[in-house]
Amino acid sequence: MNTLIATIGLPTALLIVVTLCYLVTCGVWPFKPCRTCKGAGRFRARLLGAVRLCRRCKGTGLRLRWGRRAWNAATRLRRARRAARTGAGPGIQIDR
Repeated sequence: MNTLIATIGLPTALLIVVTLCYLVTCGVWPFKPCRTCKGAGRFRARLLGAVRLCRRCKGTGLRLRWGRRAWNAATRLRRARRAARTGAGPGIQIDR
């Protein structure tokens, strides 16, 4: 029985620790460098060598982490439901 707990418990605990670390990372550093332009926000065109803005990050060089994007969506949904329940403030209309 003790080996079963150790076999299941250790990977589960490791997964929880990694998830919590990622949540902290998303809270402290919500943006990461764009992979397309490597964080520069621009790159040289192949044909003429002209400098172009990166389409993916729109020239900022930063992309929002997917965990932070999910956190923002959940926050927006929670605020909309709260506003719809109380009837105050702008909120997304939720049909019940």
